[in-house]
Amino acid sequence: MAELVTIIQLGNPILRQKAVWVDNTQDEQIQKLIEDLVATVAKANGVGIAAPQVAESYRLLIVASRPNPRYPNAPEMEPTAMINPRIIAHSIEIVKGWEGCLSVPGIRGLIPRYQAIEVEYTDRNGKLQKQELTDFVARIFQHEYDHLDGIVFVDRLETTLDMLTEQEYQQRVINNT
Repeated sequence: MAELVTIIQLGNPILRQKAVWVDNTQDEQIQKLIEDLVATVAKANGVGIAAPQVAESYRLLIVASRPNPRYPNAPEMEPTAMINPRIIAHSIEIVKGWEGCLSVPGIRGLIPRYQAIEVEYTDRNGKLQKQELTDFVARIFQHEYDHLDGIVFVDRLETTLDMLTEQEYQQRVINNT
């Protein structure tokens, strides 16, 4: 049974650690963590979450894009657990887009990311997967992947002028006022 888990916030040292490799993808603790992460990201209106965000320093992330109040234009997809993920190729094109983070509440930033990436990961059934991700889903993956290396999205800001509060973001970007 999935449980909601506490999302740690910027300042907690676990967010700045390099997460450890998952040796046994079928371990009960890892499988339970996947369930808990999927439930937690849905409840928090997120589109992705990484294990370090719930104080579990494993190389595990969830990509769970769907429209919600924080991301009304997000594409719909099934939540996907990605264990020991890697970026194996990326586009030359870099695009700036707005990001927020469940571990950095109240702040949005305009962050440069690769427009397209090819990733490899182990799924929750222990099978190696290869996938090409583009646009917003590629952005989610790169954001969550950074968490596995102790990087938070504000570290990628080119200038602090590319930062807004959540309230300003909702008014200016989402509502275009």
